[in-house]
Amino acid sequence: MSRKSLGLPDDLHEYLLSVSLRETEVMTRLREETAEHPRAHMQIAPEQAQFLRFLVQLIGARRTLEIGVFTGYSALAVAEVLPPNGELVACDISEEYTEVARRYWREAGVNHQIDLRIAPAEDTLTSLLDDGAAGTFDFAFIDADKETYDTYYEKSLQLLRPGGVIAIDNVFRGGRVTDPAPDDESVQVVRDLNEKLHTDERIELTMLPLADGVTLAMKR
Repeated sequence: MSRKSLGLPDDLHEYLLSVSLRETEVMTRLREETAEHPRAHMQIAPEQAQFLRFLVQLIGARRTLEIGVFTGYSALAVAEVLPPNGELVACDISEEYTEVARRYWREAGVNHQIDLRIAPAEDTLTSLLDDGAAGTFDFAFIDADKETYDTYYEKSLQLLRPGGVIAIDNVFRGGRVTDPAPDDESVQVVRDLNEKLHTDERIELTMLPLADGVTLAMKR
């Protein structure tokens, strides 16, 4: 993860936030509390959260999916801009981390729109498909264990409607995807997925140098 866009100087990052960040007071407090967490590096950058909000509104998303919740900052960013009948299915395995998320979701008044499922995300995605949810989601955000990214992508693609968008986080892996021989399995998995998506005829594709790299895949 990255708490700011990779390679962006601190002064320019501060300027970017000062002239563009629109964050609710609840989101700000959640972000600041999470910044003190021992695993604060797992939280997405504020400019990335704002981008997700913008994107969800741009495509008119109603039914959304998040794989990897942590303390709930990105889920809150999305849920706050969903229509009244909108829904976010949130997948995580940690009761501890998501208890923070639940607290802020309740405070923001969006907890009723977030279906938090504490289970391995692969199981939750399979269950959704078994329940007939294929082609019913508008948007998915993948930001969990990198070793399972390909599985998350394939199942999310099945769950998306044509024209739906998947946002995949950490596609730069801190810049290590350019290493000739990475010694980290997660780097190799993400690099393989990046190359796979480049030639995947099922999607339209763009990769953005936002935070630690974000790929957008729109289902054809």
